[in-house]
Amino acid sequence: MKAIIFGVSGQDGYYLTELLRGKSLEVVGVARSAGDVKGDIADFEFVAQLIKAHRPDYIFHFAANSSTRHDTLFENHQAISTGTLNVLEAVRKHSPSSKVFLSGSAVQFQNDGTPIDERSPFEASSPYSIARIQSAYAGRYYRKTFGLAVYCGYFFNHDSPLRTERHVNQKVASAVKRIAKGSNEKLELGNVDVEKEFNYAGDIADAIWVLVNQDSVFEAVIGSGEAHSIKEWAEYCFRKINRNWEDYVVINPNYKPEYKILVSNPALLKSLGWRPKVGFHQLADMMLGEA
Repeated sequence: MKAIIFGVSGQDGYYLTELLRGKSLEVVGVARSAGDVKGDIADFEFVAQLIKAHRPDYIFHFAANSSTRHDTLFENHQAISTGTLNVLEAVRKHSPSSKVFLSGSAVQFQNDGTPIDERSPFEASSPYSIARIQSAYAGRYYRKTFGLAVYCGYFFNHDSPLRTERHVNQKVASAVKRIAKGSNEKLELGNVDVEKEFNYAGDIADAIWVLVNQDSVFEAVIGSGEAHSIKEWAEYCFRKINRNWEDYVVINPNYKPEYKILVSNPALLKSLGWRPKVGFHQLADMMLGEA
C-alpha cells in the first residue's frame, strides 16, 4: 500500500509518516523544500502527474501556513484552498479509489466558549479560516458529486518536540530549558488565562488513521476535549526545574487573544475507538526533555 503526504515537513507529516511506515506502507512525502519529492501543491500539473504516477491508496493534505494573520491571505489560499481543489480534481481524474484526508482547524468554527463538534457552524474569522472552510466544502462537493472517499479532520491544538517557538507551548518549554542551563532571560507571554487543548501530535496521527479506515464518519473534530490554561503550562514547566514561573514571565498587557477558550467535543471520534495516549503533563515532560 502507498500514501502521499502533502506538507510532510511539519510535525503532522513527521508523525504520520512514522505511523504509516510502521504499518509497512510506502510513503511519498511532498513539500516545497523538503521530502521525497519537492513541489508545490498549488501547481495542478505537478499534483496531477504525481497522483497519476503513484495512484496511492491514501492522500493526506497537511500543506498550509499555520498563521491566521491577514498578510498570509494568499499563501494560505494557495496551499489550502487551491491545494485541496488540485488534489481532489487529480484524484477524480486519475485515482478515484484513493482515500483523501483534508486537515481542518478548530479556528474555522464559531466559538462561543462551549465545546466544538462537527455540528458547530463555521465562521470566517480570519483568512486562514476562510481557506479551511473552502477546503471543507470542496471535500463535501467531491464526496457527494463524484463519490470520492474524502475525509476531513478538524485539528485542535497539538504539539510535540518538533514545534517551533512560534507556538507558545514550545516558546515556554524552550525558555525553561535555557533558564535551567543558566539563562537569565525574561519570557514575554500574552494572556496566560487563555484555555486550549494540549494534545500530542503523535496521538493526532493515530486519530487520522482511525478516521480514514472506516466508511461511516467522514468529518470529525480531533481533540481530547480537555482544556488547560497557558498559565498551567508555564507553572508546570517551571516547576520541573524548581523555579517560580512568575519570576521569569513578563505579561504583555496589549496582547489581544483570539479566544478565551478553545476546546473540542470528540465524542464522535471516540465512538470510532480512538483515545489520546499522551496527557498534559506527559506532553510537557516530552517537550522539556532533560531540562
